Amino acid sequence: MSESARFRLLNALGLVAVAAVLITAFIDQIAFHDLPCPLCILQRAGFLGVAVGLALNVKFGPRPSHYGLMILSSLAGGAVSVRQTLLHIVPGEGAYGDAFFGLHFYAWALILFAVCVTGSAILMLFDGQFERGPEATSPAPLLGTLAIVLVLLLALGNGVSTVLECGGGLCPDSPTGYMLIDDGTVQRLIGR
Repeated sequence: MSESARFRLLNALGLVAVAAVLITAFIDQIAFHDLPCPLCILQRAGFLGVAVGLALNVKFGPRPSHYGLMILSSLAGGAVSVRQTLLHIVPGEGAYGDAFFGLHFYAWALILFAVCVTGSAILMLFDGQFERGPEATSPAPLLGTLAIVLVLLLALGNGVSTVLECGGGLCPDSPTGYMLIDDGTVQRLIGR
């Protein structure tokens, strides 16, 4: 297996890890009715940006620009995580959402974005992965293809969920329901 192929597989595993993060957030939202706040939605967008960089590496082979996209998305998502953490670190302000293994999702997001930046920077140190060989045009590994499809479905699910929650406008700071479902818009659209 060439170095490029090994790094494509490694990026596929990273894509699976990002998908697991998004699935965990989605399960918390649906099963425990812990609706994402606007900052939470932006953090999910940051993870999707990381997933796009990983998917590009899986599909087209590793490139510095793909890692750069991952780092920029991680920095943007991390900045939002820092803001939300600082908002809730003030005594008397309370936290948003339920804790997950002792930390709230925005604290976990900050840690994971830091891991993404560090991991991307370390992976960029291996120049051999950027050499273009015949495997550069080979199809993505099966795991990578499945992970790309999973992340696309998660992106679609998060997009639909956000529209249902926010109604295409500004999202409430502390959402309590899905605006388009609660006001009957969805029922009118499907004729019920």
